[in-house]
Formats: sequence, structure tokens, C-alpha cells
Amino acid sequence: MKKFSIAVLLLISVFGTDILHAQSKAAWIWYPGDFEIWLGNKMQNRRTERGAFLPPFWRMDSHYVLMDFHKVFNLAAPEEVTLYAEGSYNVKLDSKMLPGRPQKVTIPAGEHRLNIKVYNQNQVPAIFVQGKTVVSDSTWKVTYEDKEWIDATGMVSSQSGTKWLQAGSWNFHDPLMPPSRFKLDVQPQLPVKTTRSGQSMLVDFGKETFGFIQLHGLKGNGKVAIYYGESQEEALATTTCETLDQLDVQQAAAKDSTMPLSKAFRFVNIQYEGDVKIDSVSMLYEYLPVANRGSFHCSDEQVNQIWNVAAYTLHLNTREFFIDGIKRDRWIWSGDAYQSFLMSYYLFFDAPTVSRTLLALRGKDPVSSHINTIMDYTFYWFLGIYDYYLYTGDETFIQQFYPRMQSLIEFCLQRRNKDGMLEGLPGDWVFIDWADGLSKQGEVSFEQLLFCRSLETMALCADLVKDNAGAAQYKQLAAGLRTKLFAYYWNAGKQALVHSRINGNPTNYVTRYSNMFSIFFDYLNEAQKQGVKQHVLLNDSVQQITTPYMRFYELEALCAMGEQNYVLKEMKDYWGGMLKLGATSFWEKYDPKEKGAEHYAMYGRPFGRSLCHAWGASPIYLLGKYYLGVRPTAPAYKSWIMEPALGGLQWMEGTVPTPDGDIKVYCSTKQIKVQSGTGTGILRFKSKSKPVCAGAEINARGNGVYEITIEKGKAYEVKYGL
Repeated sequence: MKKFSIAVLLLISVFGTDILHAQSKAAWIWYPGDFEIWLGNKMQNRRTERGAFLPPFWRMDSHYVLMDFHKVFNLAAPEEVTLYAEGSYNVKLDSKMLPGRPQKVTIPAGEHRLNIKVYNQNQVPAIFVQGKTVVSDSTWKVTYEDKEWIDATGMVSSQSGTKWLQAGSWNFHDPLMPPSRFKLDVQPQLPVKTTRSGQSMLVDFGKETFGFIQLHGLKGNGKVAIYYGESQEEALATTTCETLDQLDVQQAAAKDSTMPLSKAFRFVNIQYEGDVKIDSVSMLYEYLPVANRGSFHCSDEQVNQIWNVAAYTLHLNTREFFIDGIKRDRWIWSGDAYQSFLMSYYLFFDAPTVSRTLLALRGKDPVSSHINTIMDYTFYWFLGIYDYYLYTGDETFIQQFYPRMQSLIEFCLQRRNKDGMLEGLPGDWVFIDWADGLSKQGEVSFEQLLFCRSLETMALCADLVKDNAGAAQYKQLAAGLRTKLFAYYWNAGKQALVHSRINGNPTNYVTRYSNMFSIFFDYLNEAQKQGVKQHVLLNDSVQQITTPYMRFYELEALCAMGEQNYVLKEMKDYWGGMLKLGATSFWEKYDPKEKGAEHYAMYGRPFGRSLCHAWGASPIYLLGKYYLGVRPTAPAYKSWIMEPALGGLQWMEGTVPTPDGDIKVYCSTKQIKVQSGTGTGILRFKSKSKPVCAGAEINARGNGVYEITIEKGKAYEVKYGL
């Protein structure tokens, strides 16, 4: 058990536990971003490879160890509050320090300022304050340096130089459960099949899963080896499986034993020697309790299965943070996380996990390398902020962390070459995608494209925090880079952006990456979009994409151009292809040309490939945004648009979650039904005949396109013809 502060322990012994639950609105609070960094460090250093500790290879930051919390209260009557802290602390009321470590403080009527200063080297300094109206929450102010000093007369200096932020918090509302004790939930689960052979057991849990293996009735003397596998082949490959556990057993009486680290598996191969006996095996399934708010169901059962498996895949990879895959890394990779953010907006709308992940990825100043050491992953971090604000409208996040955005973009600006472009420097990993023979040399157009979008994000954020000079600078830089992008890379003959420039000269090589992003970034005019679609996206001679990671964006670009019929077929072929091979979650990479055990190999290892990877869940996003057709047009869905596209389906229905309510959609070839719990929406659709909708004005926009304004709380039924 973690150590509590002395205050908490004394309160339990003196007052009992009833007092601890008097005020449900109080929450543990901390310096914003510190708990997220601390928790990220814990999670990312759990990785093992065949029992060996395998930490991340990038710099890991830590929390501030000394924290000052305060808030000013104006009370109608005196109020007694109870204090809890993680760490050593002192208390000041109206700048006067109270003696000892008070567990209760009476605040008189009127306006008063309560300060609590906490030191904790091992965990994040945090406090919990509980009174009738005085409670700790995100409205408290916090700083890691109060810059307070006392002169020779004993006068306290002005604190005008102190930078105060709003406190960070999450869902910790129990004073006996401080942030340092946070764990994911667990649930017992039994295998679907157990096969015994001599002193071995092959246990099948029926589908990809994650958790702690439990050995029941374990006794005897000898060794036990547990070999985990996402496939049966991996579990049986005792010398090459990715993860394992080994135990020395010396137990006269039968006991239950739970493995210390949670792992990913479907199959578990347990081998034991000596006189060891094991009665049975089960697991504790480990998960973050987030519920599906989004849904999708349609006339095609294979598409329904794809959506369901994609949702399960994202659930497995939604943990303390959005991670890449549950078997191998379990690290927070920015490129993987960015896609999880977008999927989450259409499945959970789990904004806290998005913000936690953004903060853990960013870390602290000074910036010494790109996020995850990958240039494109730095830019995905900025793109994640752009979308986070659009979907959630969380201005506080922007205001609090704008300085960290500034320092990161400044790091990028300092690494430009003489032409104002970015290319890989020592220590930079230019990733883009797993693709055979893909050049990363020179000034890659894809990196400039992401950099341009990042500068546009900075301009947006600068406007929000009223940094007028910064907004003007970032807008100018983005516009200049966008001009260079087309001056340097657009090849009129190929109707595409070429892949790179080397020594100032553009190559003739065309890849899909920058071209497909330029479509949904809306950087191309209509003629250029059509050229890219025909000469790149629908051109099989351009190097094919074999990872779900980039299939995500390729199919998004095609959907953005109205190719939902084509995309639906691709989705059924690609994700359906994994299902036909028995996938119960979607993979890190899928190449239909591979056979048998080739599907498990990657990184030069026979079972190196992840068979449950977050970026494999992209159908959730595609079906929500481009088939149900719902997307915000103003932050937090204050305004939104719905452009349903059946893409060859006979009917579809679903729910799109928003911060303030759900948008429910049904669409067939003859009828559209919409009901919204948020904002003001526009339903835009095509109809061969004049549509009818009782109680709504239908506006014709030409070329068979019609629009209806959707008001919050009102149900609409449109009859039309495709």
C-alpha cells in the first residue's frame, strides 16, 4: 500500500470514515500536467521483452516536487474544512502560517485566502480540501515557484512575478484514494478452452485480451514458465514469443498466484516441472472503464463486424493513455495517439484521456528532441491540439499550455535549413510509415505539409490566448511555407506533390502521403484534387500502403472527395481480410500477399507484429465522420454539419457523441432521420426528387443538393430519393 499523509491517517483514527465522504464535489488537485507525466513514466516503464526491462529511448521528465496551492473564498459564515495532502505540507490563512500540520482549519466569514504548500519527491504533490462550500477543484490556483521573500523588516514581497495556473484534476473524489494509488479496473475472466498435456497447459481465452494471468491451486516445488501469444503459434514458440513470465515455486499448500504485470495475449502456454501442480488458470481483465457513446449499424453484416472489432481494438488500447499496441510497446507514441483521439471522438468522446495523452507526450521544457524523437510525431501533437479544441472547445487547455506549444514550435523553427525547410538532423527520426524502400532523405514534402498545419494550429492558439504578435508571426510563417510547398513540390505533369527535394532539387518520385493529407487539409484547388485522386490515390502504380496507420488517411482523403462507394469496398477487403484470417482485433500491419506465419513477423522477429494496434481501429472514425457524415464546424459542436453518405449501403444508423449530447442518425435510400442534443446543425444531402420534411424549411442549393437547419432537441424525418 502507498503511504498516505499523516493527516489522512490521523483523521481516520480520530473521526472514522463517515467524515471522508461528506462532500462529493471535492477532488484531488495538482499542478496541471504533472500527474499525467508521472503516470506516463510509470506506465511506459512497465514494458518487458522476454522478461527483460525495456524502457523508452526518449527523455522522460518528472513532476515538480514543491507546489503551492491557493484560493480566495468569500464566506457568508465561518466554515470548517478538512485537509488532506500527498506529501509534507504547511498551511497559511491570509498569509499567516498556521502551526504544525493542521488537519482541520476554520475559515472565518468574509474574504480569505487559503494557501497549502506541499513537498513530495516520489509522487505528485496533491491536495484534497473538503468543507461545506470550500472544496478543492480546478478553480484553485497553483504554482511551482511562489517567488515569495521577506525583507529585513519582516515584510513579505509582492508576488506579482509568480505564474499561477488553474489546478489539474481528474476523477479522484475520494480523499482515501489519492492520485498515486490510481489503477485500472480489473474483472475476472475464464478461458474458453484449456488443453493439458503432461506438465503443460495451453489456455485459450477466445479472443485478444489484456490482463493478469492467475494460477489457481498452485503448489509443489519446481519452476513454472508462462509463454504468452496473440496467436497459438506464438504461445507455443517458447524461444521466440515476445513476452513470458517465470516462477520458482516452493509451496506445500495450494495457493492462488497472480502474475505481477499485465500482458496482452489470447493464448497462454504454461509449462511446469518438478512436482508442481496447477488446478486451473484464469485472468483478471484490466481496462479503463469508458463506455461506448458512439454507435454504428448498417445493412452489411461484415461492416457491422468491422465496426465492432474496431471498437474492441480501441478499447484495448485505451488505458491510462492512448497507447500504440497492447503486446509489445505499450508506450505513448504521438502518431498512434493522434489517430486514437479522432476515433475516440466518434466512440467514447473521452476528452480526459485525450488531454492526459497530449500532456504526457509533451513533457516539459527545455525541448531537446522531437516527440518520441520523430519529426512527424511532433507535428501530430500539434494536429492533436487543433482537433482537441475543435471537438471539445476546451480553451483552458490552450491557455494553460500555450507556453509549451510555443517552446516546441520554436524548437522546430530553429531546425530549419537556409531555405526555411525541415530535413532530418542528427537525432531526428523521420518515420512517415512502415514502407519498403521509402526514402527519408532531404526535405520530404510530407514533413513540410505537417509543419505547415502545425504553424496554423499555433496561429489559432495564439488568437485564443490573445497573443497578437504570435498569431501574426505564425500566420505569416504558415502562409510562406504553404507557398513554398507548391512552388517546390507540385509537379504539373504528374498532377501531384513529389516526395522530396534533395540539395534543393525536387525528385520525380511520387508517394501517397503528402498528396492525401493535402486533400483533407484542403490545401488543393478542385482541379488539383481531381488530379491527385486519379494520378495518385486511384493509381496502383504508386507504391501501395500496407499499414492500417496510413490506410486511415488514404481512405479519409477518398471519403473527403465523395468516394464512399470505393472506400466501403476497400474497407471490406482490407479489414475484412483480417477478419477472414481469424483476427479478433485489428493489426499493426496487414499485407494480403503474405501467407501463414508471415502475418506475425515484423522487425526481424517471427512474432514482432502487434495483432492489436490502435491505428487498426480507423473504421470507427471513417464511418462516423464520412458515412453518418457528422463533424463539428465550430468548437464543441456549437455548430455542426451532417452529410450522410451510404456508399452502397441500403441503410445505416448510428450515434455521434458530443460534449453536450448525442447526434442520432438514420439514413436509407428513401429516408433520413436526425435528432440532436447539441448546437445548431445543418443536414446537407442529395436527392433526385424534391424532398419533404414536416415542420422544417428545406433550402435548395443547386445540383440536387438540399439543406435543413437542425435545432437542438427536435426530431426530423426527411423523405427523399437517391
